[in-house]
Amino acid sequence: MGFAANQQKNADLVWDLNKINKHEQARSFVQKFENKLCVFSSAVEQLYTNYSIFFPEDAGRQMVILPDPYAFHDTFHHLKDNAVQATGLHIIPGNLIGKQGLYLVISHKDKNVRSVPIPFQEGMRQILRRSHSDDPFLPVLMKGDLREFNDQLPCLHLHRLRLNKLESLSELERSGIKSVITDKLMKLYQESSALNL
Repeated sequence: MGFAANQQKNADLVWDLNKINKHEQARSFVQKFENKLCVFSSAVEQLYTNYSIFFPEDAGRQMVILPDPYAFHDTFHHLKDNAVQATGLHIIPGNLIGKQGLYLVISHKDKNVRSVPIPFQEGMRQILRRSHSDDPFLPVLMKGDLREFNDQLPCLHLHRLRLNKLESLSELERSGIKSVITDKLMKLYQESSALNL
């Protein structure tokens, strides 16, 4: 199947940004993470590790994820959506809380539980420390993960890929996915101080 045909069938790669009030800030924010976080599509059970982000002029407030058609080896197939779960973990711009840089914060369903934002690099360090465990924390993005935090500034919600739920994949394939995501996280960690808004 050709790339264009596959693209049309995959609505998960077209993100509607109409619910985001600060559209330009959202564009700028999400572009900082282009190719730094992998994108998962449950519709076609694929994980994209090499892609570009576009904002088509004629499509209103939409963002399109375009996987590199020449890097087919950078797309992982047959990932069931039950292997991906929401985390409640968000990457937020520091100016949302009167600080510089990026922060990680967990939003709780219970509004009485107040979460403490932690500096992005510290959070990334904790995530990377778990990368060698039996159940590593492997963050991925999905359609809808670019949103506004407390109806104010754009943020990115993180989903998590659970390797132990990918029973249909070989050990080699699971190891390859883990390596790609971990390498991207390490790069993101190293570059994070330059990602200030």
